[in-house]
Amino acid sequence: MASNMLEIYAGETALKTIQDNGFSPDLFTSFLGASGGPKWFTLFGLDKYIFGEFFKERTQALNLIGSSAGAFRAACFAQNDPVAAITRLAKHYSETVYLKKPTPEQVTLSVIELLDKMFGEDGAAEIIDNDVMKAHFLVAKCNGFVASENKVLQGLGLLKSLAGNRIGRPLLAKQYERFIFQNNDSDLEIYDPDNISTTTMAFSTNNIKQALIASGAIPLVMQGIKDIDDCPQGMYRDGGIVDYHFDFEIKNKGLTLYPHFSSQLKAGWFDKNLARKVRAKHYDKTVLICPSDEFIASLPYNKIPDRTDFTEMEPEQRLKYWQQVFVDSEQLAQQFKDFYQTQDLSRVKNISQLLG
Repeated sequence: MASNMLEIYAGETALKTIQDNGFSPDLFTSFLGASGGPKWFTLFGLDKYIFGEFFKERTQALNLIGSSAGAFRAACFAQNDPVAAITRLAKHYSETVYLKKPTPEQVTLSVIELLDKMFGEDGAAEIIDNDVMKAHFLVAKCNGFVASENKVLQGLGLLKSLAGNRIGRPLLAKQYERFIFQNNDSDLEIYDPDNISTTTMAFSTNNIKQALIASGAIPLVMQGIKDIDDCPQGMYRDGGIVDYHFDFEIKNKGLTLYPHFSSQLKAGWFDKNLARKVRAKHYDKTVLICPSDEFIASLPYNKIPDRTDFTEMEPEQRLKYWQQVFVDSEQLAQQFKDFYQTQDLSRVKNISQLLG
């Protein structure tokens, strides 16, 4: 196994904390999970190790913060058996087969089926009642044309978002509000200098599944979720629209662990093709762990999975590829485990190399 399959970066405060105290699970009070659909398959091995071993004996609360695929992962980690739950998600998500051009209704039904398999019989109650692993699902409440299910109007609304975001991210606040669906006892505090309205909603048995589906409801690909129970009326869509890879400050004490599929961090969905970077100060207390370019080059097709694989590959080819990524992802887990056990802190790079 090559020596640099995994890269580790830390913000200034995180780096100093690790150097002073060593690297341990107790340093962390938050965990981030980004949007990105099947890109997270590269993190499957890491997810199993982190929640099956690294955080296994934890009694101190950990805020699990996720949007879209990251929210689905958070829902797995807050179940009583996180490894079994994330394995169910990986299996059923990767084995999903769509028609050549599925409608938003068909994709939405498929996601509902996936969620039901991932939750099992008691998953919702386990997430709601978990006072250690506290899940938070980020969702974008939409206003104006982006709230419409008419594809033409929705498309016009998205073009307006694209143009406004190019001028300045704060303009997204005209069309979107951030909703955080969370554990009743959550102490999560965030600060967003872009002033995108943020509302927190406590999980209930009525809203938890709707909120999770909404967090992954990609515009034009899926139906939005209208009028979530126990919430303000309106249309709720993919949390990654506003919070793709996150650009806000987590104000809680302690560090944030952020396993991510890339070293490139983009604040929101509309930043994907912009040069704009997230603010380094928001990652001051973050430890980012991600696959190296060498690891990515070693994968089939020399890339990590993404949603285009659904349309550009035949199901049998795609499944074979994705299953190989699951196997290869164990290398990242092993490297993270080795890093933790050997405490080779020389491997930790300053995140300013990415965001400076």
